[in-house]
Amino acid sequence: MTLSLENSPHRRFNPLLDEWVLVSPHRTERPWSGKVESAPAASLPAYDPDCYLCPRNTRSSGAANPDYTDTFVFDNDFPALVQGAENADRVSVDECGGLVRAVPERGICRVVCFSPRHDLTLARMDTDAIGRVIDLWVDQYVDLGARDFISHVLIFENKGETMGCSNPHPHGQIWATERVPSLARRKIESQLRYRAAHGRAMLMDYLEWELGEGRRIVASNAHWVALVPFWAVWPFEATIAPRREVSAIAELDPSERAAWAAILRDLTIRYDNLFGTSFPYSMGIHQRPTDGGAYEGVVLHQSFYPPLLRSATIKKFQVGYEMSGEPQRDITPETAAAKLREKG
Repeated sequence: MTLSLENSPHRRFNPLLDEWVLVSPHRTERPWSGKVESAPAASLPAYDPDCYLCPRNTRSSGAANPDYTDTFVFDNDFPALVQGAENADRVSVDECGGLVRAVPERGICRVVCFSPRHDLTLARMDTDAIGRVIDLWVDQYVDLGARDFISHVLIFENKGETMGCSNPHPHGQIWATERVPSLARRKIESQLRYRAAHGRAMLMDYLEWELGEGRRIVASNAHWVALVPFWAVWPFEATIAPRREVSAIAELDPSERAAWAAILRDLTIRYDNLFGTSFPYSMGIHQRPTDGGAYEGVVLHQSFYPPLLRSATIKKFQVGYEMSGEPQRDITPETAAAKLREKG
């Protein structure tokens, strides 16, 4: 007998996080009477005088935004981390034989406005405009990573009210931290172990296999591939990965940056087309830390985690078994990829 990935309950292994995902494809047939989210507003103005991210407006800190006409970055007025005191002034906690520990953490948090237009998203921006966002991401990665107390720069976006985004103006965030965050470290350590064992990059081997399979590929161009990972947890989770082994966005040449902008626009348009809505998601860019370490085998990739399940108003929740057991999904990655391919 062979395992039916499309019909039978099974577990899939995520080598990046060294964990398993339970897949239950037969559950897509069950009736739904759960929570239905409110549909987001259909349209927004190009400029909102009450928006603290629009050009010329005053933020809650009292700082006034410049009359910016392209991208705009500033230090977060309510940062999760601050640069803080020097190491000599900081105190750690280590009690109960190491079971109770806390260490001070410094960092820099910034907000990146993608456009002066209040009513745009990445999916509604042209490729050149997205390219300028990418250029800003690169500049920030280099600038923040050069600080002697910064070890990691995480670039991310929370899009949509469903993802807890407090402002619809197109923007993302950058958190540069003193230490490598736990999830990023797990991904990095898994890739380093694979490189040590096989002499090759894990994600390059995986991408080669996916291109041969074809079932989970959503879109591709000369430099990048967008796919639904075999081990995806969220219903329409996707990854954008480079075709060559590159560990950080600062290593991309102009043609690779332009191609990244094109496939990023392609994927986000497919998301919007899937349920006829401005598709919410949380996005993160995974790349090499900036602490000067050797990270051979670590490959840059961009991950999207959208919460929508069946329509624009039905959301996937992580509860029950997922909170106490392990990640679980109903719709298979193959089905999700097929639905996204149809919406190009």
